[in-house]
Amino acid sequence: MTGTTGPATTGPATTGPATTSLAVTGSATGGTAAALQSALAAENAAIYGYGVAGAQLGTAARDQALRDWTLHELARDRLQAMLTSLGVKPVAAQPAYQLPFPVHGTQAAISLAGYLENQVAAAYLGIVALGDPRLRAWGAREARACALRATTWLGRTAAFPGLSSRSGPAAARPSASP
Repeated sequence: MTGTTGPATTGPATTGPATTSLAVTGSATGGTAAALQSALAAENAAIYGYGVAGAQLGTAARDQALRDWTLHELARDRLQAMLTSLGVKPVAAQPAYQLPFPVHGTQAAISLAGYLENQVAAAYLGIVALGDPRLRAWGAREARACALRATTWLGRTAAFPGLSSRSGPAAARPSASP
């Protein structure tokens, strides 16, 4: 696989319907567009990663991965619409992303799904930091939804997604081994 991933190339999923309106006002700054682009890039990477993970999962886990993948697609669509409403061209998805570790088998696929959710949650924190209260609330809901999905996959999540811990195991980057 080619391409790179990082905190801004994996993204969180949406919990609400894609048709729910969350208009971005004309008072939005370049910081708003940058935060939305970062979340969009994260969503694009998560969509790719769930495709890889799903290929390694059994039926029940694959069904869960498909539901989560769909939520990421809805969030991607919403972010693209928000950026377009700002007059900003949404960042395009890469053809492929470099995964954080090899994904061979069920345990690695589960670890990848949890990792993706934590990365997307971290990307949504950029939206939570914006001044617009509606965008902040939406970003917080998205980050929470990702944290809950990470917990479903891993049994735990990062207390502060995107912030590495100096002591103990890194919760934001789970091991691919059982």
